Amino acid sequence: MAYQQRMRVFQERLAEVADLAFFPRSADLQYLTGVPRDVPNYGAVMHPGDWLEGAWLTPSEQPVLALPRMTAEFGGLAGSDDVRLHVLQDHDDPVAMVRGFLEGFALPERPRVAIGDATHGATVSALQQLLPTASFVSASELLRPLRAVKSEAEIAVMRRAGAITEAAFAAVLEKLVHGMTELDIVSEIDHQLRRHGSLGPSFTTSLYTSGPHHPLLFGQREVTWKRRLTPPVSVLFDFGAILDGYCYDFGRTVFFGEPDAAYREVFEPVMASQAAGIAALRAGSATAAEADAAAREVIDAAGYGEAFRHRLGHAIGLDVHEPPFLTAGDGTPLQEGMLFTVEPSITRFDTFSARVEDVVVVRPEGGQALTTGFRELLVIE
Repeated sequence: MAYQQRMRVFQERLAEVADLAFFPRSADLQYLTGVPRDVPNYGAVMHPGDWLEGAWLTPSEQPVLALPRMTAEFGGLAGSDDVRLHVLQDHDDPVAMVRGFLEGFALPERPRVAIGDATHGATVSALQQLLPTASFVSASELLRPLRAVKSEAEIAVMRRAGAITEAAFAAVLEKLVHGMTELDIVSEIDHQLRRHGSLGPSFTTSLYTSGPHHPLLFGQREVTWKRRLTPPVSVLFDFGAILDGYCYDFGRTVFFGEPDAAYREVFEPVMASQAAGIAALRAGSATAAEADAAAREVIDAAGYGEAFRHRLGHAIGLDVHEPPFLTAGDGTPLQEGMLFTVEPSITRFDTFSARVEDVVVVRPEGGQALTTGFRELLVIE
């Protein structure tokens, strides 16, 4: 990736609105410098002085990457390139280290500071004490337009992440049998993602199962994971791989048992809705809201409009969910190279549901899906 070029463009934008920027370890920082993130933890893992962890930069100077010792060593970042690395030992004073950075930057009397949106409150509080006359703006807002349009190199990485995701799904399909639990399937997905080359799941792997004897339950994993899946039931998959820091998002529906005509009347509009949404992703001649409307119209016409409960999709890249969103009211003009999920669904609480999801690149002639397999009705007899 062209990190130096990205940094130059960002610093030009920064010079217009701020004298200093701070990004914690995040997708923003990885986009600018290539400094990677680690697999996330559920609970916080804290190190002495970790509020200074991240990159400090001005419109004209090379970034300073400040890391607690444990992050530098265990995170494999001690040899980071293209940054001036400063490691805070466990006994060091983080305030003194950051004060030294700030003095070296020769900031004006009333500095303007841009901070990444993932910055911890402890960092902001420390900066307010070190720079009591500073004003603050969002550094992520400055960076967002650059991240929104992906280069062909980024699209190629996402295409490979999609291939890993589909390979994992193919392996999971071979393991599916009646009577297995949702946890059995989730565990198999996560195993196959890593087995096929992913750092891990790009977000918490999710299943949405529904049928006459399997009510759809949201947000109750400790309940739903224990359920045994016996026909008839529709199993809606939602998961994705990580490759080189980029996140994929993928969805398919699998039916346990013999699907009847009524189920096909749910499955087919979802697939047609996705096709309409993909076709509507035309660079230079459509907006995010118009793509959402094109897909929603299909499901509305089939009589299931109320069961399409969410926006059509979201931008995606180094984060799973990025703005803009394919939703009513988002008038963002579509540009070539934007990446969106297109993920219509019909979700019902006491009977069968269906969903499909692929990552799609915006092109002048309409969207181009990065994954295209397993589009038929998948049945485990």
